[in-house]
Amino acid sequence: MSKRWKLTLLISLTPILAGCSSAEAFCPSPLPVDMSEAIHYPGDDDLPFMFPITDEGFERLPFMTSFAAHGYMEEGVPEYHAAEDYAFPPGTAVYAMADGNVSYSGPMEGYGWLVIVDHPRLNLYSLYGHLSPSRWSIEPGPIARGQLLGYLGDEDENGGSVDEPLDAHLHFGIRAGQRMDYPGSGEWRWQAGWIKPCPQNAGWLQPSVVVTSQRIPEGGFIAPEVGFWRRWGVELVMGFCYLAAGVGILVSSREKQRSIYVLAYVLLVGVASVLLNRNYPLLGTFLARLAVFAALVFLYLFLQKRGDRYDEDPGDTPIQEA
Repeated sequence: MSKRWKLTLLISLTPILAGCSSAEAFCPSPLPVDMSEAIHYPGDDDLPFMFPITDEGFERLPFMTSFAAHGYMEEGVPEYHAAEDYAFPPGTAVYAMADGNVSYSGPMEGYGWLVIVDHPRLNLYSLYGHLSPSRWSIEPGPIARGQLLGYLGDEDENGGSVDEPLDAHLHFGIRAGQRMDYPGSGEWRWQAGWIKPCPQNAGWLQPSVVVTSQRIPEGGFIAPEVGFWRRWGVELVMGFCYLAAGVGILVSSREKQRSIYVLAYVLLVGVASVLLNRNYPLLGTFLARLAVFAALVFLYLFLQKRGDRYDEDPGDTPIQEA
């Protein structure tokens, strides 16, 4: 196989390999937090933070899943929880923890309805998952501390289904930076439940510590310093491969009538784009990578055919007499 074909195969595998990352060997355990005064935070307007749940007894309930708790994928690779989960009944009201701007309010695969609030003055954003898509929810725009965001969803609509219900709970995350400081896919994505990197290293903060400390560092919270490629690499690779795949499909479609393949590719890309735009990252990213891989296979076959033509012995071509 020539170098050109090896390079094409490498490019076709890049988007799949780019999504793979190794887990970190150690992640610090969450800090112990005294939540006995949490129920009083909403009534004190001098405090910058409050917990998003205000129901009586909140301060005595254990976490359903704690921050930085670890679980395991099917392959045995550990992942870490980038938020805190609080178990409460469906319909429980959820409020903004601080002043800010709702930058996202909409469906999210696995999380029912999701709300994200940017807090520019604090250099934070807060994330509220497993809300109800059937009950009222807030629209994007300015919001004040303690303002209603939505309600916890029923077990069959909060990311679960009738066949696989999910216990009602709030997935509450806090991260240094603003939502748009992070990509939409990869381990550094702006919406994350379980991730391979240690959450603290990716800018996620322990929500109960942030709220109970009631402390704002001078200049706001500092987002982690990380290489541009590590944070945005998956997004860049996907964009490049989409461009390369599009060019490959256009070239190959001109070479032969392959309307069925082109139509299937366009349909696949369209579905992937819709899912990604509607923030269904897992399925959308899978279909996007599948589309990129298929397109680059077409490009590989086209280049192989072109190479075969160039590799033909010119002496075998008959000379036309005048």
